[in-house]
Amino acid sequence: MRYLRGFIPWIAFAAISTVGWQWGALAALVSGVWLLAKDRRSGVAADALILETSTVAYFAAMTAFAFAVPHSPVRTYAGALSLGWLAATAWSTLAVRRPFTLGIARRSTPQEVWQTPQFLRVNMVITTAWATGFALTAAAVAACDAAHTGPLATTVCQVVGFVAPAVFTNRYPKIVQARLGVTR
Repeated sequence: MRYLRGFIPWIAFAAISTVGWQWGALAALVSGVWLLAKDRRSGVAADALILETSTVAYFAAMTAFAFAVPHSPVRTYAGALSLGWLAATAWSTLAVRRPFTLGIARRSTPQEVWQTPQFLRVNMVITTAWATGFALTAAAVAACDAAHTGPLATTVCQVVGFVAPAVFTNRYPKIVQARLGVTR
């Protein structure tokens, strides 16, 4: 579950935003830039860092906005907006048939399967699960924010929204491999 490391900036944002959303955005930006630079220095291919790159772009804009307009009503929906951004990123990679999970999957899959239709199909399905999870979680978090349900309800929505696609990501390739009779 190495891909969960990419969510560190989002976790930093959620944790530090309790002090102020601009500080949460700044912490997310700094941690995102640091992780992205570290991965690039260690030779991780750019196509394996689509979410990380998107994260840095998002938090650069969010940080600038949050410091420029710290009392904006946008701060109430910052969590939902961030999940919406992840959903938009994931859906856009699907639209161009380059699911963000391709580069990640290539890091642990033999090169001879990279160009197979099954490999692309598995990654299209997994990315769809993440895109759907991000979108539904964004909607649920926005609803919690609008209803002022409090941080516990929001946290439960976020945890479910990340755990469900993570579990699917772990299980789905194994199901496909079993169906195809592939042994590893």
